[in-house]
Amino acid sequence: MSLKYKATQKSIEGLLRTVFRARVTGLENFPKEGPVIVASNHLAFLDSVIISALMPRRVAFLAKAEYVNSPGVRGKLMKALFQVIDIIPVNRSDKKESMKALDKALERLNDGKVFGIYPEGTRSRDGYLYKGKIGVAWLAHMTGARVVPVGLIGTDKIQKPGSNMVYPHRFTVRVGEPMTFEKLGPAMSGKQRRETTDTIMDAIAQLSGQPRKNDYNVSPSAERDSGA
Repeated sequence: MSLKYKATQKSIEGLLRTVFRARVTGLENFPKEGPVIVASNHLAFLDSVIISALMPRRVAFLAKAEYVNSPGVRGKLMKALFQVIDIIPVNRSDKKESMKALDKALERLNDGKVFGIYPEGTRSRDGYLYKGKIGVAWLAHMTGARVVPVGLIGTDKIQKPGSNMVYPHRFTVRVGEPMTFEKLGPAMSGKQRRETTDTIMDAIAQLSGQPRKNDYNVSPSAERDSGA
C-alpha cells in the first residue's frame, strides 16, 4: 500500500469518524490476505469513498467515466480523487468497456488483491435492495476469492439522490463474515451464478436491513438513454 494512498485513506477515515460519526462493525471479519470481493449495497455516490477509507485493505472500485470526464474543476478533482483511492473509470454505455471492466477486476483478484462491487449495479434511490446481477458470482467462481458482504446504513442521508450537497449525517458500515464459493472457472453454469448471487444478496440484506425488491434496479441515465 503506497504512502500516498495510506495518508489519503487515513485523512478521509478521520473525517468520516469525526464529522460524520461513522460506526463500523465486523472489521475483524475482513481477511488479512488473499483475494477478496467486497460486495455491498449501494445508496449514495460516496459509498465507494467510504468503503475505501474504512476497510483495512486497499479496495479497487469501478465508477462511471463521466464522473472524471466532466469539464472544469469538478472533473479534475474527481479524477485526482479516483486515482488516489483506486477507483477505475469505466464507460458503462459501451458493452466492450463493461466487459473490460470485469477483466480488470479479474486481474486484481488473481493478483491477490481486493475488489469492490455493487451487485445491484447502481444506487438505490428508494431505499430498497434490488436483485443482484450475476457479475459478482462470476468473479467469485472464476477466482475462488472470498466474498465479504457489507451493509451500508444511512449513507443516503449524507448525499441525497440528485443533490451535490453533502451533509454530516451519521452512518453505519456493517462487515459480514467471509463467504467461500467453489472455484469453477468457465465451467460454471448460469444457474450456479444466479444461486450464488442470491446467496450474497441475502447476506447483504441481513446486514443492511433493507426491504427487498425482486427486480433489477435501473439508473435514471439508463432510462433516459432507452427513452423511458
